[in-house]
Amino acid sequence: MALNFFPKVVKFFTLFKQQNDNVVDTVNVLYELFYDYTNIAEKCSKIIKNENEGNAISKDIARQLFLTFITPIDREDIHAINMAQENALNSIKAISTRIGFYHFKLIAPGATDLILKLKLMIGSISLMLDQLSKRKEVEEHAEKVRVLKMEADMLLLLLLGETYERPTENTGDLLEIIKWSHIYDRIEEAIANAEVLANVIEGITLKNA
Repeated sequence: MALNFFPKVVKFFTLFKQQNDNVVDTVNVLYELFYDYTNIAEKCSKIIKNENEGNAISKDIARQLFLTFITPIDREDIHAINMAQENALNSIKAISTRIGFYHFKLIAPGATDLILKLKLMIGSISLMLDQLSKRKEVEEHAEKVRVLKMEADMLLLLLLGETYERPTENTGDLLEIIKWSHIYDRIEEAIANAEVLANVIEGITLKNA
């Protein structure tokens, strides 16, 4: 058997793109779930399928990193992007899991706008990742993510306030408040994870400038 003395070169940014495409598709399905609250089981199943595919990509990135000698950026940075994208995906899935489990009659007013903020954050992060692969600056997109995060935080506080101020005439009303507080907790976590991913990419870009 011939030996290969040349170190294997893995196109990690291609894997990151596959991983990120999965995150983008997943947040798009989540937005569709909130915007058009029909075919709920089908949309939730699609998100679960995406998460499984995303986790497989994440494991492949980790495996390739272990086996690869030459990397386009520092090994710890590849690991950081991989983990941040996986966390973002998992937190998006956590929102849909709660939505599917609680069987709401309607989506709470304003919640769709909050998911739109998350969707736009993920879209800007995709552009940041593309810029990183080309060794270009990401500041413009990073700033957009920060603005969207601030807007999302303000909207989240408003929606939580409105939720807790709802009249509770019976146990069902109280349960509805508790359920939506759980949903908003998951959305807040997803938004925070998106911000972490953006910060990771921005930090790596600055380090490699």
